[in-house]
Amino acid sequence: MTRTARPFTEVVIEADCWQAEASAEATVLRAIETAADAIDADTGGAELAVMLTDDDHIRLLNASFRGKDKPTNVLSFPAAQPEAQAAGAPKMLGDIAIAYQTVRREADDEGKSFDHHLSHLAVHGFLHLVGYDHETDQEADEMEDAERAILARLGIPDPYAGQDRVS
Repeated sequence: MTRTARPFTEVVIEADCWQAEASAEATVLRAIETAADAIDADTGGAELAVMLTDDDHIRLLNASFRGKDKPTNVLSFPAAQPEAQAAGAPKMLGDIAIAYQTVRREADDEGKSFDHHLSHLAVHGFLHLVGYDHETDQEADEMEDAERAILARLGIPDPYAGQDRVS
């Protein structure tokens, strides 16, 4: 697989609770760069934003965009692609939002490193932006295989090991 240029990723720390994780921005950037290097997608010169937020804000986003009035760990908002792109204009991949309290709670409950879990969620969100999904078992298998391969490049153990798929 040929290596494509990486997308430009802006990380916005929107909630003060993320100050407890000094390496969060670097962890997210490394995860997305590794994902971009690993998959065969046109992400060179593209742009995306990652918002590190809290449970209250992600709950509002989840309610507004998915009709689910509860916090979640990660949300992805792929950008609509114009039919014609202006010359020299960057391709917009979209936005990712990650909630601190949910990520912290899940990492603690599952006995995982916070940085490993954050990396997994950043990769998961990025894959949604480039077209992966998990609505069917086949899509879920493809997405999980991609996540495993990317996380292995980061030295992170398989996050799905020992889990049964919940339909």
